[in-house]
Amino acid sequence: MSKSIGLMVMILMFGSSIGFAQDRYAIHYRYKPQTDYHLDVPEELMLAKAVNRRLREGVSLDSTDLPVSPKYIEELKPLVSKIQYHSKWLNASVVVATAEQIAFLEALPFVDRAELVAKGFYDASHGGKMESGRIPVSISLKSKKDNSYDLQNEILGIPAMHDMGFTGEGITIAVFDAGFNNADKISGMQHLFDKNRIIAMRDFVGPEERDVFHTDGHGTAALSVMAAYQPRQLVAGAYDAQYVLCITEDVRSEYRIEEYNWVRAAEFADSLGVDIINSSLGYNRFDDARMNYAKEDLDGKTAIITQGAVLAARKGILVVSSAGNEGNGSWQTLTAPADGDGVLAVGAVNNQLQKSSFSSTGPTADGRIKPDLVALGSNVTIWRQVDSPNISSGTSFSSPQIAALAAGLWQAKPEWTRAQLMERLLKSGSQANDPDTELGYGVPNFTSAYFWDDLEPGEVAKSYLFPNPLDGDELFIHHGKDTDCMVRIIHPQGQVIADGNLHRSTANLPYKVRMKNIKPGLYIVECRDKWLRKNYRLLIE
Repeated sequence: MSKSIGLMVMILMFGSSIGFAQDRYAIHYRYKPQTDYHLDVPEELMLAKAVNRRLREGVSLDSTDLPVSPKYIEELKPLVSKIQYHSKWLNASVVVATAEQIAFLEALPFVDRAELVAKGFYDASHGGKMESGRIPVSISLKSKKDNSYDLQNEILGIPAMHDMGFTGEGITIAVFDAGFNNADKISGMQHLFDKNRIIAMRDFVGPEERDVFHTDGHGTAALSVMAAYQPRQLVAGAYDAQYVLCITEDVRSEYRIEEYNWVRAAEFADSLGVDIINSSLGYNRFDDARMNYAKEDLDGKTAIITQGAVLAARKGILVVSSAGNEGNGSWQTLTAPADGDGVLAVGAVNNQLQKSSFSSTGPTADGRIKPDLVALGSNVTIWRQVDSPNISSGTSFSSPQIAALAAGLWQAKPEWTRAQLMERLLKSGSQANDPDTELGYGVPNFTSAYFWDDLEPGEVAKSYLFPNPLDGDELFIHHGKDTDCMVRIIHPQGQVIADGNLHRSTANLPYKVRMKNIKPGLYIVECRDKWLRKNYRLLIE
């Protein structure tokens, strides 16, 4: 049998794979030959907003910005059952194929390797049903009676950000999640549709032509913490930002293909000029144990999703990732891509500003401090059901709060690069001078980050309350360098129980506050002058 006839027989056999088990594989290529696209013509590869972001960041286009070789795609088509998509950053194609087809592909000279990324596949002719997978679990949430979202906003300085007119306008945020069920029906998010603030959407799990308002409400909840606007129910930090909604997580199973979906979504977001990615997702264990990561793999370069997140950061996108909810389990530490260098990993605190028990801790396998920052993650006000907001907990909901804060800060300081924005967020953290592997740099604050360049070196470190704990009725506050200060005493549940303006004759002296008729407990003392806004924890005995 001649070589050409043998190949034709092989193609015919592969084209009719009925009766053979078919799974999903990532085909990685050795090379990336190009004839149709050129790096010196960036408008062929991405929108003008993306080009402008590269200019601001001083980042040149490189081979990762070029698509997979059309030549390889044409050769691949007749050799597999289906091509799902291509990843230019990974120089790979995700395909549906049998083991026999993969064995043949691996022998091709331009193929570097083939990796099993998921068992089974989606068949659009059967309504997107998967051959194998888990039964989706429905989660019911306890209603939040008082609809109080003040605390989650207050500790980040969101009210001050809004008072200064920064609500995320002009910033584009991509949200990668499991689904956005009800997001198009919730009254607190109708402004996103009325004002065309959802500029793109794509489902990377099912057929791409579908919308994203289905399957799961986890992404809806994460979106609401950034984008909802309904006074007295939920006002989020970046309700005027633009959004790109992407489904990358498959709730019916857990396989590495979800990492590839994430990277493909990041490429999509990058081409649109997205400024921030919020990813309330994390990976360490899979339905196929052969795919599992070990703790030593959390080194910022091993996991596929981490590779994609780091590359997105290098291209000027601020990647904000939940640190993980493994704190109570045997794993305890981060999940990918929170281990990425340049990825802003966000942990969770409770209403006493202490680490939520479930929040994953660091460090990374190579010894870097993680998480980077924390926000309220216990009893967060979110909106995922049509009728009203609820409460829920997890680093999934602390991460988007930081993304919203970053959007307002970047609107205020559009000249900052991604690295400068990240630096200011870290420096504004409540424990920036002594970061650890539980809270990282602590809770960031808009005012401190915004005015950082106006503060004297070490000024934030000099700000404190005493005595603390307070066992009398006289409190002294060292705060900032002005002689006038606005002070508010905030109950852990968010209610303002006292407020007023303080004056001192010189900035070297502390402010003095009479604390009478306040019940014992932990409180937040918010102090603000024209240079600095900072929240302090105060224990009253």
